[in-house]
Amino acid sequence: MAATKFNGVGWAAKEIVDRARSIARLELELGLVEVKRKLGRIALGAGLGAGAAVVALFGLGFLAAGAAAALALALPVWAALLVVGGVLVLVAAVLVLLALSSFRAGTPPVPEQAIEEARLTAQTLKSNGR
Repeated sequence: MAATKFNGVGWAAKEIVDRARSIARLELELGLVEVKRKLGRIALGAGLGAGAAVVALFGLGFLAAGAAAALALALPVWAALLVVGGVLVLVAAVLVLLALSSFRAGTPPVPEQAIEEARLTAQTLKSNGR
């Protein structure tokens, strides 16, 4: 009879270890998914920032061309160039704001949700499920 009782306890211990492994594996997967999502946001922010830099460079070029045309000609040509340059600079400003927003959303690339889940799991295990 004692051997049967031991087998029951051994089975329960094995079951606890298996479930703890499953929980740890799921929390690791959650952490990886969270980090990948945040790194994606950072990459998006970097791409938007690079796009903003390119558009700003074009905007400065158009503004410079507008200023040069203003010195050489009367109103129509340089006014059109300044308008185009101004619009490009506005587009660059919007891209910069989007890039900053994306950087803020993705940093720091720490799996906060997975850490909180692990903390709650540890707390539950310490309190014997109560």
